[in-house]
Amino acid sequence: MTESPLSLSPNRNAPNAKPSKRPPPLAGLPITFIGSFPDPDHPLDPPLSEIAFVGRSNVGKSSLLNALVGRKRLARVSGTPGKTQTLNVYQLPTFYLVDLPGYGWARTSARERAEYRRLLERYLTARERIGGVVWLLDIRHPPSEDDRAIQDLLIETGRRCLTVLTKGDKLSRARRLEAAAQRARDLGNPGEKLLITSSESGEGIADLGESILAAVA
Repeated sequence: MTESPLSLSPNRNAPNAKPSKRPPPLAGLPITFIGSFPDPDHPLDPPLSEIAFVGRSNVGKSSLLNALVGRKRLARVSGTPGKTQTLNVYQLPTFYLVDLPGYGWARTSARERAEYRRLLERYLTARERIGGVVWLLDIRHPPSEDDRAIQDLLIETGRRCLTVLTKGDKLSRARRLEAAAQRARDLGNPGEKLLITSSESGEGIADLGESILAAVA
């Protein structure tokens, strides 16, 4: 995958690293839910940099966002996965977190999938203040057909992207590193160290927060 990465903290996922005990740097910042918007061109005021989160419906995006900002119920899981086609926007002091709808829900129709593609494509191509995209993948599974389509779209739009692996706590430490290396090979970047995270153990959450702050600085 040839997209430009977000800035990363230098010690992320070192081979012998243990889950970080550092507090998430975004957890101490004020954050406000601005609203849910079906229009990807919806203007945000004040005009700040945007960090977008995208991933499959069951990748653990809401849990990761909550861990990232140190809130238990800020981002909520939709009662109808794959059906909600809106941008959920949260404002921090100097940037926005934009929670894009989840993709790949098996029960969505071809029309709904096409609508999602149009929404995401429009957001990625038209927004002028995107500071980066955080793309979430489940560390346990190889990229799906839907994941591959998102990867192609991210490459086409040329947005700075950080690939983050979720649910790291579901695997042993040795298995996590092995799986992360395999996911990098799956994505066509065999030498890249992907960021492993867990909303349960806190692994990688501080590193992700620092990467976001560096990207919007």
